[in-house]
Amino acid sequence: MSTNILLIGSGAREHAIARSCSKSSLNYKIFCIGSGYNPGIMGKCEDLVVANFNDPNVVTNYAKEHKINYAIIGPENPLQAGIADALWKINVKVFGPTQSLARIETSKEFARKMLKDFNIPGGPIFKSFISLKGVEEFCNDLQNEFVIKFDGLAGGKGVKVFGEHLHGMGQALDYCKNIIDKGGKFLIEEKFIGEEFSLMSFCDGETIQHMPIVQDHKRAYENDTGPNTGGMGTYSNFDHSLPFLEGQDVEAAKRINELTMRALKEKTGMNYMGVLYGGFMAVRDGVRLIEYNARFGDPEAMNVLSLLETDLIEICKAVTEKKLSNIKIQFDKKATVCKYAVPQGYPDSPIKGEKIDTSNVKNIESLYFASVDEVDGNLIESGSRTLAAIGVADTIALAEKTAEESISNVKGPLFYRKDIGRQNLLNRRIENMRKLRC
Repeated sequence: MSTNILLIGSGAREHAIARSCSKSSLNYKIFCIGSGYNPGIMGKCEDLVVANFNDPNVVTNYAKEHKINYAIIGPENPLQAGIADALWKINVKVFGPTQSLARIETSKEFARKMLKDFNIPGGPIFKSFISLKGVEEFCNDLQNEFVIKFDGLAGGKGVKVFGEHLHGMGQALDYCKNIIDKGGKFLIEEKFIGEEFSLMSFCDGETIQHMPIVQDHKRAYENDTGPNTGGMGTYSNFDHSLPFLEGQDVEAAKRINELTMRALKEKTGMNYMGVLYGGFMAVRDGVRLIEYNARFGDPEAMNVLSLLETDLIEICKAVTEKKLSNIKIQFDKKATVCKYAVPQGYPDSPIKGEKIDTSNVKNIESLYFASVDEVDGNLIESGSRTLAAIGVADTIALAEKTAEESISNVKGPLFYRKDIGRQNLLNRRIENMRKLRC
């Protein structure tokens, strides 16, 4: 008898999950509820329906109809909507935290206060606000080295750094007022100076096992310029660290993730089951926590799942049954580079509905489809990040060449960052950390 798995979401992250599941030796069938007809996922599953996966009734009715045993939730919005809670109520085991636990991502105020209450290291000086009262004074206290964060989900675009995105106190106050006018709240935090990195960990609430460390590139244009995006590309190294990190940085990040998993259980009484994704920054005197996500990152999922040697379905079952301690999760000792092709005009005014052509890509398995639809046999851009190419090799340099070869042969009104994974960009990061720590 097969295990029926429901995959929620239909972006490149979910394509990576579906591809990794397809390598399983278990008897399984994958079903998917997505926001588009992702051709990469359609080739890996029994059924893909386009429907509102943030609606608990839609998801639970589909799960009952298809006799789903396990669910894997890809994006953050269904977590916020309580889809995991609804599925557990009908006895579907869920890889992905419940609504209360997902607040580690969906509410920055919840995350910051919990870490402070449990004395977990790495947090900034911060305050939360629902009005402009005291905002300018607190910014002055931070000597204008501050970051403004919308307290909620914003697709990776709700963070504004003073001096980079906001030029002058007037612009900072305008951004705060814009949030308030929409009924939102925000945090102001001290700005960290250093290099960012991501550490994702598999958790079942009792046991935690870590994935290779990855660095994401949020800025739209080369040399880290332009507006923030959902992520233009990523890379990881063969040693599962990064060239600018020290061993103690890696251990500090692992420790913070572990302490956070345990604090979440103590605070809520529930086991955190899924991926805990810490966004960190290596600074002059250690490691700081920028934010948490409650699921696989996108693009980071493509990096780590390309290296995963352990059966992903086995991992998901172990997590949801609180048996993660029974398996040892292993990753190949290779480097990866991932590059995203995005529509012209992305992220502010991306074009939509245009055809793209992948027929010149030699290794189609290097591609992960994201915001695309298939119409009359043609791939059509849907308006957000279009597709990603991954390179896997012994070194970052070789992985970058592989990714570059694939992404450069995708034709259409697209652009991508050529510099991700290239030595000059890596050298800049290494030199930056050397100067900070000398």
